[in-house]
Amino acid sequence: MPMRPLAKPSSAKPLAAAFLLALATLLTLPAAQAQDRIKLKAIGQPLATGLIQKNKEQPFFENFAARTGLPIDVDYKPIDTLGIKDTEQLRVMKAGLFDIVSLRVSQNSRDEPTILGLDLVGAAPDYATGRKVAKAYFDTVDARLQQQFNVKLLGVWPFGPQILFCKKPIASLADIKGMKVRVYDQNLAKFIELVGGTPVPVSFADTHQSLSLGVVDCAITGPSSANSAGWPEVTTHQLAIGFQMALNGYGMTMKSWNALKPDQQAKLKAAFDGLTEEVWKYSEELFRDALNCNAGRDPCTTGKKFKLVDVPVTPADLELVRGAVGKVSLPVWAEVCDKSNPGCSKGWQATVAPVLGLGK
Repeated sequence: MPMRPLAKPSSAKPLAAAFLLALATLLTLPAAQAQDRIKLKAIGQPLATGLIQKNKEQPFFENFAARTGLPIDVDYKPIDTLGIKDTEQLRVMKAGLFDIVSLRVSQNSRDEPTILGLDLVGAAPDYATGRKVAKAYFDTVDARLQQQFNVKLLGVWPFGPQILFCKKPIASLADIKGMKVRVYDQNLAKFIELVGGTPVPVSFADTHQSLSLGVVDCAITGPSSANSAGWPEVTTHQLAIGFQMALNGYGMTMKSWNALKPDQQAKLKAAFDGLTEEVWKYSEELFRDALNCNAGRDPCTTGKKFKLVDVPVTPADLELVRGAVGKVSLPVWAEVCDKSNPGCSKGWQATVAPVLGLGK
């Protein structure tokens, strides 16, 4: 009986195996790529603060990968949606609960007085001076935050000049004598005392109600934030003199920063430089426009129109605020800051004082 020829080895099995291997590789690629992406958690400015948070900050973080050119996704939450107080930002960053913070400088100055050197009352009454102060003091704040909280400073930006809103008629700054005035830090509180007012610490979110109920007679913030929060509904007068520039910053935990390669760090810093520059320009536009809106004037393109009385800024008022640096804000802050950070005020005198033309 003739023998059947042996069957040739089938090439189907190796081909199938190769196909399955290729398919498995393709299927695992997205997972591997997803694992390569970096996930970060960020604390944002309160929603209540208005247009800078809404139109500049939040879009930046929601499009973080595109803005930075890095494989980083950020879970961004405004602080007033987190159940965290804005005075606790540095603490939660030190605890490693978040990676990036939109740092509210005045509100966190009790935990780290050094940072308030960015925004002493009377030191930066306008945008040009504010930029000089921020640049001069940046490295000092960065070094201190790294040392005490393991947070790297990535940028500094302003809400803009913080001005006075009152529900009682005023013709000058001197008229707040005997009135209760909402403040947000000790430096500002001491200045209000100097003028004869009674400082009352109130959070931004609670200020509208405090004005409405008469808990305070006047309150201080930027005109755009006031417009967004409806302060002109419960006030009658605005005095556009800048007590502080309301400088804020962006910080990142050193752990998250050090996890990036040098080229990634450079891209990230460049992106934050771009964001802060945008905010400086946008803040100034908002300031001018919001003053118009609050008083019911045109052009008013960014807010709601109200009918506040514009109180003229007198030379005496300007002199009072400018003189606050030497008389009140620097001495008061220096005493507090030097206790927790020896040499703090000397550092300020060496960096910021020269750009303000202040002698030692």
